[in-house]
Amino acid sequence: MTDSKVDPRIIRTRKLIMDSFIELSSKKEFKDITIKDITTEAMINRATFYYHFEDKYDLLENVLSDVLFIKFDLHALEQGELNEDAFVSIFEAITDFQNSLSTRCHRGYEETIARIIREQLEVIFYKMLVKRHATDQDPALKIGATMLSWGMYGASLEWRRDASVPPDQFIKLVIPAIMQGVDFGSDNENGA
Repeated sequence: MTDSKVDPRIIRTRKLIMDSFIELSSKKEFKDITIKDITTEAMINRATFYYHFEDKYDLLENVLSDVLFIKFDLHALEQGELNEDAFVSIFEAITDFQNSLSTRCHRGYEETIARIIREQLEVIFYKMLVKRHATDQDPALKIGATMLSWGMYGASLEWRRDASVPPDQFIKLVIPAIMQGVDFGSDNENGA
């Protein structure tokens, strides 16, 4: 489904439901938010809610994906180079996203958040690795993208435990080692 063919009323209604959910999540724990709460806040009926989302977990996943998509600026990242600036930008987006969630209730759906972050990171890293290595035939690129996504997410959790330094300084400590790993294919091709 492409955005150019979607009725603007559908887009507005989805946004209204998502915004209502975000508003409610700042007041109540996720487990305590009901479909009735969401429909009342959005001033829609249950049928309208279920037309757009399967349940509140589907809504949560869509909200988190959209917020993260905006923070990542996926199009710019996917078109960019896999370099120090990209790693810093991605890491700052993750930590900013996690900090914005900490002001809202998020207990009980950490695994959903983690999965969404890792999945989006994997897509970004894979596209950047393919661009860097000029091939999508190498299965190592998919594995590399997975490792980078899990590693970047893990580093963000480590940073959150003791956020005594800004995120950009934290990630810059390991970028030289990461970049050596990113260039793995070029060394192997030269017989090194």
